[in-house]
Parts: sequence; structure tokens; C-alpha cells
Amino acid sequence: MAEPFFKTLKRESVKERSYTARDEAKQGIFKHIEPYCSRVRMHSTLGCMSPVEYERQYA
Repeated sequence: MAEPFFKTLKRESVKERSYTARDEAKQGIFKHIEPYCSRVRMHSTLGCMSPVEYERQYA
């Protein structure tokens, strides 16, 4: 599970820019994960729905 996540993270976020400090990288990665991956991006394990859509359907 973790390997596909990190592959996607590298492809979508990390490879697009270079970070000069660890804290800058943490903030950049968080800004990518929180609004996009956690809410909008479709996940195959959720039936190709975003987490928000999945929660609405099964809440």
C-alpha cells in the first residue's frame, strides 16, 4: 500500500520542484496531501471515489 502512495507522491509533487530545506519539503508535501489526496483524488480502494464522496455515500 505504501509503495504506490510514495510513487504517486513523487510523480505528482516532489519531482516537480526541488526543496532547499527539510521543513520546506514537509510543508510542500503536506500542502499536496491534505487538500488534494485526502479530499479530491480518486482512490481505487474506495471504488474510484474520492474520500469525501465515499464518506457521503456511506455515512
